[in-house]
Amino acid sequence: MEAILWKLRTGAPWRDIPEELISWKTAYNRFNRWSENGLWQNFFFSFWSEIDTEWVFIDASYIRCHQHASGARLGFDRAIGQSHGGRTTKIHLCCDADGYPLDFKVTGGEVHDSQVAPELIELVGTGEYLIADKGYDSDAIRDKARKHKMKPIIPKRKNAKQPNPDFDSYLYKLRHLVENMFARLKQFRSIATRYEKLARNFESMIYLACIIIHVKVNWGHSLIISNLTSWLK
Repeated sequence: MEAILWKLRTGAPWRDIPEELISWKTAYNRFNRWSENGLWQNFFFSFWSEIDTEWVFIDASYIRCHQHASGARLGFDRAIGQSHGGRTTKIHLCCDADGYPLDFKVTGGEVHDSQVAPELIELVGTGEYLIADKGYDSDAIRDKARKHKMKPIIPKRKNAKQPNPDFDSYLYKLRHLVENMFARLKQFRSIATRYEKLARNFESMIYLACIIIHVKVNWGHSLIISNLTSWLK
């Protein structure tokens, strides 16, 4: 676990993991196996009991892909796309009223934010308000939110002719909470720049970072490692 967390924080190649921690092959093979089995995702949702879905924020952010992220074997999902910024991946994130991550989807950088919004709403399930920016200005997204008993707080575009009676300017200003979460996630260099070839391994890095963000308030570094280790056993 020390080696995996070191990799997450530094973004260094697996081969550069210090030998005093563990063999880099052992660290990578175990991380890859746990990722394939979905353990990181299951562990993240085990901390999902104390959430506040009064306000649900959704947004997306581009992640630049390093050249080493290319070259995955055919048949594996890579979630790397070509956008104006080059080869990129996009994280579509939803956060609760406290700004903590609820769940996310990873796609290629060419996928528009609004295309993934219905999936994020399904992942959240329910809430009171759905807050998003103009990129999500769509009647379909608003209808989807209302079906899940959420009131959409989404501004209209400048050329829109229809009124927007549900819009609340105060709640919209709170959207900085999801942007702050992206800033916290990108403090981990393995997330700020994507190095993983497989989409599921990059997702596992994000889940691991979300776990640390969730529990760091109450746990110290050593307690995080000990609890992760005991849980994985």
